[in-house]
Amino acid sequence: MRIISISLFALALSACSLIDPLVYKIDIPQGNFLEQRDVNRLRIGMTQEQVAFVLGSPVVEDAYRSDRWHYIYRLKPGRGDIVTRELTAYFVDGKLAELSGDFEVHEDFYTPLDS
Repeated sequence: MRIISISLFALALSACSLIDPLVYKIDIPQGNFLEQRDVNRLRIGMTQEQVAFVLGSPVVEDAYRSDRWHYIYRLKPGRGDIVTRELTAYFVDGKLAELSGDFEVHEDFYTPLDS
């Protein structure tokens, strides 16, 4: 009787791995969803208000350096690999000076809006 109950328990426990692919798991997005076309709209010399208008409020604003904004996006899909994308905007005297991260800097970035 003991062997039968242990084998039934082991069978039931292994059945969970067979059912797992059938269970729906939701995607969990967190942070600022940015696309390359959004980043392409940025220009050197934009004010912080203009950058916030184009990209939205940053996820992380450095408490000690107000001249650095971090945009972070993380997607944990129900199935598959986790996707993380980051963009950091650097400001000098309240004006956008540099971008770094997972996005390509568009060739027009270095052309100020004023010209």
